This record gives sequence, C-alpha cells and structure tokens, in this order.
Amino acid sequence: MSCDRAMIPHMQLCRRMFVVLAVAAGLPWPAAFAAESLPPTLPLGAPAPDFRLPGVDGRTYALADFAAAKVLVVLFTCNHCPTAQYYEERIKKLAADCQSQGAALVAISPNDPNSVRLDELGWSDLGDSFDEMKIRARDRKFNFPYLYDGETEAASRAYGPTATPHAFVFDAARRLRYVGRIDDSEREPQVKARYVRDAIEAILSGREPDVARTRAIGCSVKWAGKGDAVKSYMERLAAEPVSLQPADAAALQDLRRNQSGKFRLVTFWATWCAPCIAELPEFVTMHRMYRHRAFEVVTVSLNRPDEQASVLEFLKKQQASNRNLIFNSAQREPLIDAFDPDWSGAVPYTVLLDPEGRVIHREIGSIDPLALRRAIVGAMNARKPW
Repeated sequence: MSCDRAMIPHMQLCRRMFVVLAVAAGLPWPAAFAAESLPPTLPLGAPAPDFRLPGVDGRTYALADFAAAKVLVVLFTCNHCPTAQYYEERIKKLAADCQSQGAALVAISPNDPNSVRLDELGWSDLGDSFDEMKIRARDRKFNFPYLYDGETEAASRAYGPTATPHAFVFDAARRLRYVGRIDDSEREPQVKARYVRDAIEAILSGREPDVARTRAIGCSVKWAGKGDAVKSYMERLAAEPVSLQPADAAALQDLRRNQSGKFRLVTFWATWCAPCIAELPEFVTMHRMYRHRAFEVVTVSLNRPDEQASVLEFLKKQQASNRNLIFNSAQREPLIDAFDPDWSGAVPYTVLLDPEGRVIHREIGSIDPLALRRAIVGAMNARKPW
C-alpha cells in the first residue's frame, strides 16, 4: 500500500488527534499510545495544538491565553537536563524580549518524573516533578509560564518534542514556522546562529525564517512507560553489596587528605543519633545520583567497635553501597582529631572535599539536602561541566 507524500503531515495530525480523543475517552495510556510510542514532531505549517496545563504560578494555561501574541514560542524544557540548564538565562532574556515585541513564550516540561533514573540526575540538584519545577522557577526567577505535562504528556505528544530544550515558533495565525534548537551552541560564548530569535524577527517582519527547521540537541524526552525500566534499575541498586570497614587514625587522616581524584562527601553519624538516621537515605540518594561522575560518598560511624554488626545491619537496610567506615576504637578523640581537630565531635557532621582535599562545604547538624546537592553540582560543574 502506498500513500502520497503530501498526506503524511495530515496522517500525523490524525494520529495526534486520536491520542487526545482516546485519552479524553478514558482509554488506558498503553492502548492510546500503542502505535505511537515516540510521537512525530509537528510538521511545519501545522496549527498549534491546544493544551490545558498547570503552571508553577498556580494558574492553568491554555493556548487561548496567548491569543494576543503576534508570535508564540512553545518551548519544551525541563529541570534535570544539563543542556536545558545551560539555556535557562537565555530563555529568560528571550521571554523578556518577546514581551517587548508583542510576542510570548511559554515553557512546558514534557517529562514523566517516574521515567527518570537517579543517575540521569547527575548534573542536577532537582528532578522533574511538579513540586521541583516550582522550586526551580522560584530560585532561578523564571519570567515565563512554566507548565507541567508530566501527568499525562498529552500536549507534549501532540507537539512531538524529541529533546530538551526544543522550540516551536508559531505565527499570529498559530501556524508552525520554525521548529528546533534555540541557537547553535549550549555554550553561549560560542553561539553564532540564533535560530529562534531570527525566526521571531522574520515572522514579525512578514518574512519566512531563513532556517525553518533544525535538530534539537539535548536530553531525550522521558516519555511515560519507562517505569518498569526504572524499577529494574532500582532493584539492581538494591542488590549491590554493602560493607563496613574499621578506620584507625591513619585511615581518617587519609580520608581527610583526599587523594582520590574525586569530590568526596564525608558524613559522620551514629545509630544513636536520630537526625543521622533520618538523613542517611539522602546520602544514599546522592551517591546514586552523582557516582558516575568524579564523586564519592563515605559514611563514618562513631559507634563503638563492638557495635559493628548492628551498624552494618542498618546500612544494609538503607542499601548504602557506598564506602562505609566505623571508628576502630572506643577512644574517639584521637580519631576525631585525625580527621578534623576543630570538630567538636557532635554528629551529624558533613564535609564536602574537592579533589585536592580542600573543604568546600561543611555542616554541623542536620543537612539541607537541596543546598548540599547544589554545592556538589556547582563544584563538579565548575571543574568539568560535562
């Protein structure tokens, strides 16, 4: 069976309409998406699909809310992708310039948070949940609507972004005139072609954009349906061996010098310390998020040597497959001095060391997990962005 090439865009639109109607009718997602696990990207000239999505500002947005805009940029982006993060300040500037030109920009996160593995967060302090989007928008002072489509991904599937960020630029009649990258380099000093800006200016001038389509380069969209793969990944992590080694003064001095060539996060804790128990899972999560980079987590228990078996049992329950140490003597003061003579001995006590052994973050008492993740990511990205 053959078909006219001119009919392909119409067939793609029909498939998208089928998905939207199927979801509206209450069909399960697997049935709705069976023939379209990776949706095609909206073709040039196509009308902008409608949407109704919650924004981080508490409002619900639809396509009609941007009806007055002479040009509309629909941008698919997210929290966790390092490429998307590189573009955040440029997107803010673009949004401000759009407003001054009578245009508008709206950003949509297409990712299903349940389809993102922990190791995919290795360049981020936040995941892609709606609550985390609110944090990112607040802390980075986003000046544009930032909408969540991770619940159903229906709007995202209608547009068909392939990566984050992925821009769709529509004219006043809401016909697609440009689709692809924002510009030609995630590293702003190296940018030579500003595709989205050029497309906006062309449309406002009544011209066709010189470049109408480019490849979007960034993290792949995390479409729903990867939950089983994420579950399998977590099961593999849970099966990793957990060990506990005694540490003498020499081992603690070596720990502090940090000749590993990695960023090293060290936390001192004990099973009799309630805040330590409460926050230990955070360190396990950070280990899983960042260990594929030049980073490691080391826990050091202040429990007595005769409590080693019970400490190990607790660590196994926490699936703490990172490096774990325990003081090898009940005489704690010499061991404390070996790591940090200025430390009082109160726990929890957490130190982040750079690869040269310099302290770049220190907390006595309970950690602020978000602040600590930001310190880790900031330090690693400053050293090696990719």
